Amino acid sequence: MKSTITIDVALDESRVPESIEWQATEGTSGRPQQAKAMILSLWDSAEKTALRIDLWTQKMMVDEMADFYYQTLITMADTLTRATKQTGLSDDLKSFAKEFYRKFQEEQLKENKAG
Repeated sequence: MKSTITIDVALDESRVPESIEWQATEGTSGRPQQAKAMILSLWDSAEKTALRIDLWTQKMMVDEMADFYYQTLITMADTLTRATKQTGLSDDLKSFAKEFYRKFQEEQLKENKAG
């Protein structure tokens, strides 16, 4: 069995992403899904390094980016638990994610009061 994930990125004249669409053969919608941002990480075991693609569109709002990072960190913590059974390390990562999000919200409040 094989599953294919396709990601299409439309760029403006400055090569900045205007839109991101993805579709999976195992998906249930049957049509491409829209996204404002993506993080793709791949492990190169030969080089012992992570390869990554980070993209976001101009439509991605700052508060959405904070939510995106918070949820990504929580998901990474859950994956770490499933892959390694290291619940303590996973809990540390979740604590960091919560602190990150709290600090982001504080910064947003400061900016809103100053602006």
